[in-house]
Amino acid sequence: MTFLPLARKAGAAALAGLLLTAAPTALFAETPADTLVVASAIDDIVSLDPAEAYEFSGLDMVNNVYDGLVEINPVTLELEPGLAESWSVADDGVTYTFKMKSGVTFASGNPVTADSAAWSLQRAVKLNKTPAFILNQFGWTAENVDSMITASGDVLTIKVDKPFAPTFLYNCLTAGVASIVDAETVKTHDVAGDMGNEWLKSNSAGTGAYVLASFKPNEGMVLTARPGYWRGDAKIANVFIQHIPEAATERLQLEKGDIDVARSLTPTDVEGMAGNADVKIQSDVGGQVYYMAFNQKNENYKNAKFLDAMRWAIDYQGMADTIMKGAVIPHQAFLPKGYLGALDDLPYSLDLEKAKALLAESGIENPTIKLSVRNSADRIDVATSIQNTFGQAGIKVELDVGEGADQLKAYRARTHDATLQTWGPDYPDPNTNSSTFAENPDNSDEANNTGYLAWRNAYDPGEMTAMSQAAVMERDPAKRVEMYAEIQKKHRETSPFILMFQQARQTGLRAGVEGFYTGGAVDAAAYWLATK
Repeated sequence: MTFLPLARKAGAAALAGLLLTAAPTALFAETPADTLVVASAIDDIVSLDPAEAYEFSGLDMVNNVYDGLVEINPVTLELEPGLAESWSVADDGVTYTFKMKSGVTFASGNPVTADSAAWSLQRAVKLNKTPAFILNQFGWTAENVDSMITASGDVLTIKVDKPFAPTFLYNCLTAGVASIVDAETVKTHDVAGDMGNEWLKSNSAGTGAYVLASFKPNEGMVLTARPGYWRGDAKIANVFIQHIPEAATERLQLEKGDIDVARSLTPTDVEGMAGNADVKIQSDVGGQVYYMAFNQKNENYKNAKFLDAMRWAIDYQGMADTIMKGAVIPHQAFLPKGYLGALDDLPYSLDLEKAKALLAESGIENPTIKLSVRNSADRIDVATSIQNTFGQAGIKVELDVGEGADQLKAYRARTHDATLQTWGPDYPDPNTNSSTFAENPDNSDEANNTGYLAWRNAYDPGEMTAMSQAAVMERDPAKRVEMYAEIQKKHRETSPFILMFQQARQTGLRAGVEGFYTGGAVDAAAYWLATK
């Protein structure tokens, strides 16, 4: 079944009605003037309830339909007041007060209150869906959250269990799971104590620039603008997001003018549109980092000279320019560019003579590495390049290609030898990557700390565990930046990880589209500022 052409004056009701009756696999003859038509792969969506949404596509919707106490400016990517106009932390370091903005309403017309904010955060903790861990880091549990998060008048009081860095809490409060929902509306849709979860999976009750008008899994969704948005009304009345996972199809539709935005283009598609005056490519970074990791159950990977030899035997820039064709940028630290404390310098480059010399100094003769690689074209191309340059340096690489799920199962069980992987941050604070790359409080097999990448590689970071744990407690933001810089430098020089790239997002736009922001390394698109 396909979509029929739609007149330019079609409104949100027509769009929503069409979405609910037909699968969006073919598109408009011409996009409506008041509608931004976005093509993307949205089959990752599990739920649109902000307390449960954890996939990229779902969080894009949450970012445009809901707001939090603290927000990230989509242009500067800096923290700014959200539904709270101001906040402060007491001298004890564990008690925060947030003064709510006055005059802000939910889409229903209900006023935003401190009570609704408290209930929203309490709800997310009690539902305990996948992203709840972001909030649970502060010592909140289903049993204590009602006493840890309280409201009185227009003031919300939040208590945490340790005197963390205030920026840690503020950054986590920008995550989708901390969105404020319309408590009065959601409570009316409670079924068997689910706190409205089933209803919010495909409906909305937020304060954002848009309201969810319709949603069909694996097909598409329509967002409609609501007047009076506190950050300024959306520039475009409707946003129509269609599930089009095939990059070639997205490119064709973009060039024909059937869509305004293409979000799943490959570097080949981008290259193929060069010279087309009707389209343009907008480049930005994403949060994912690409890395190699080595299991230190193999004693070779504890040899500092051998690890250093491998760092100098990778063609970082060459792969970025050719194999990946702009899909990545070289990046050699575990914090992605755009995060507090991220390092942008590139100390390593391809130097085969240096790699050979370091290998000789290591005392390891004729080493062989079994590299696990996910069965996808880009990963295999990168692995093949590494196999080639390592071979020239005297390090043999055997590729173990398999399905992603099988590769991850072995990785999480610490049964791999070496692996090529990517990692995306869970929330917009440096602790999200520092804790997993540089901490390992218990290196025993029995610990089963699969959330720690250090543990997966049987790597004991030594003092870095304490350094990372101290950084998340440091209340001086400038000092915190310095601490993360020190941890990253030490990590990349001594750990069995080789950080290689950061995702470089390439979005295809019709020439007239302006103001479309993809969120940088935070990975959350902002639709309400877009124009066409």
